[in-house]
Amino acid sequence: MSMMFQYMISPGRFFLGSNKVLQIALGRTAADEVKDGIHKASEMLYGECGLFFTNLPKEEVMRIFETFEERDFARTGSLATETVELNEGPLEQFTHEMEPFLRKQGMPVRLNKGVIELVADHVVCREGEPISPEASRILHLMGVQMATFRLKLVCRWSPDEFEIYRDHGVANPSDGS
Repeated sequence: MSMMFQYMISPGRFFLGSNKVLQIALGRTAADEVKDGIHKASEMLYGECGLFFTNLPKEEVMRIFETFEERDFARTGSLATETVELNEGPLEQFTHEMEPFLRKQGMPVRLNKGVIELVADHVVCREGEPISPEASRILHLMGVQMATFRLKLVCRWSPDEFEIYRDHGVANPSDGS
């Protein structure tokens, strides 16, 4: 996400934070909106979302959002894109202080002369299966990124018009769904 912010820092500004605070700032209803029609954008603020303000042309913003992707660490519950298996032997990428933590993550490890050693082969995750909380932490420690971060345009407001591009995919708690 940092690349996206760096690319857009001069022509625009992102606002991420409490959806309720952002809604109040824009106006929740037509009666308290700061600009005509912007309360419609306020109604779209639920779930994981934010605001992007820019003077870039609509087509340029759409192109940026459609093409931007960045590798990220997989979170608990996401599907593994590959099988990660560790072979028995020393794990020299970890310091000796990590041994209790790795043991708590379910890895069969021991200290051998100050070096963490895997005492048996260990499958961290299997392709196509949900990633466990422990596997997520181990993958992060190992630097294995299995997820892709993308930003999706949900709607666009300008003084002239308001457009909805797609549904969030998250139920809006304010409409009872």
